[in-house]
Amino acid sequence: MEQKTENQKSDQDKEFVRAITPKAVDYSQWYIDVILKTKMMDYAPIKGFMAIRLEGYAIWEKIQELMDRRFKETGHQNAYFPLLIPQELLQKEAEHVEGFAPEVAWVTKGGDEILNEPLAIRPTSEAIICDFYSRWIQSWRDLPLLINQWCNVLRWEKATRPFLRTSEFLWQEGHTCHRTEEEAEEETLKMLEVYRECLETEMAIPAVVGRKSQREKFAGALRTYTVEALMSDGRALQAGTSHNLGQHFAKGFNITYLDQDDQLKYVWQTSWGVSTRLVGALIMVHGDDRGLVLPPRIATIQTVIVPILTKKDRERVLESVRDLADQLKDKLRVKLDDREEYSPGWKYNEWEMRGVPVRIEVGPRDIDKGHVVVVRRDNGEKTFMSRDDLFEELPRLLVQIQDDMLQRALELREANTRSGSDYEEFKRIMTEERGFFLASWCGEDACEEKVKDDTKATIRCIPFDKELEDETCMVCGKKATEVVYYARAY
Repeated sequence: MEQKTENQKSDQDKEFVRAITPKAVDYSQWYIDVILKTKMMDYAPIKGFMAIRLEGYAIWEKIQELMDRRFKETGHQNAYFPLLIPQELLQKEAEHVEGFAPEVAWVTKGGDEILNEPLAIRPTSEAIICDFYSRWIQSWRDLPLLINQWCNVLRWEKATRPFLRTSEFLWQEGHTCHRTEEEAEEETLKMLEVYRECLETEMAIPAVVGRKSQREKFAGALRTYTVEALMSDGRALQAGTSHNLGQHFAKGFNITYLDQDDQLKYVWQTSWGVSTRLVGALIMVHGDDRGLVLPPRIATIQTVIVPILTKKDRERVLESVRDLADQLKDKLRVKLDDREEYSPGWKYNEWEMRGVPVRIEVGPRDIDKGHVVVVRRDNGEKTFMSRDDLFEELPRLLVQIQDDMLQRALELREANTRSGSDYEEFKRIMTEERGFFLASWCGEDACEEKVKDDTKATIRCIPFDKELEDETCMVCGKKATEVVYYARAY
């Protein structure tokens, strides 16, 4: 095979950057370029479906691992429930079925046989799980019942975007039953806090938490709570929800228990979930024009070692980097890229594209001087680090990167959060600048609908930690009852 010239290698090195549309030129195309170039997903033959490739699934597995650990620490266990739901079961809770009706896909034929009853492919699992719970729960001794499942669901979406909104997606859905309303509410808020803490601690994504409006709540829920994140283009993303289902499903599915006072009572229920849209959130919050930027806690590879090989020192450098990788692997998730068919510059671009938090460069002169070159992905900062100090300093550097990424995301959110009572100014901001907008609201559906019609913005949540400052509704001028976050959202 013909040897590549240095010019050809240089062109190859630049291939990755050329492939990505800059954010400022076309944000949507930037997002698609990043996920395709980094091989996170590929489009399926059916619109709205995708294959999650190795890079994307590895990130989802890491999110899964970190979430699942927290679920188990709070007393939940995993189970699995059927994919198909009989039509009769889905229709038992009227508000629920009405809310999901436009998105439900139906199975009407099995093999060559026409089914007597259509079967819904789960858009969510309340109906099928409640059917089981009605048999499993008999006594107060069976409560609380704390179950989670990891699975796929199907919602026939009209407008789709990889990871953020697809017809089929992966998620977890927790479903719990309790003796009292107070216990159910405590559970609902506890899991909301699990989501918020995991987003901020592990994914470096700051979250706004609060309650959904009645129009925006989950179909069939008593109350819905949400964690909302702000993407780098100023749009909000619902990153996770937690629902107090009250007794609506319990009454529809006859989930009762014999209490200690010998009275038959309905249980109080919750459900809560996050999905693969968190992968999309990671890209949009932290990514840049060179590709992914992954927080160290989420990155499946935290450090990549790239040797700089010459004919004269090839074996010496390879021996050095292999020894370094062996020493680091007990402390960090490390990758040695000793492929010789690619130039170091090509590798730098590839690993930057893939978002690896730290790159270590080692060449003959570095070995002679007893140091390595350490490059941060998040800000491009390059430093020389003593090889002897590396084993203590590198873990500290990864912690610093994690903290810095959260701080930058928080600063971005704060810089793009505004408040006020001038409706015309609000409309201008939603059109030209986006971001969160904090305003007073009268609680009327008509004002909520007007905002959506005028600006495409919705009430993202009614926050827990904000007090009413302006006593009049920004939209209609009537007496306000709530303060809310508005935003345009994915």
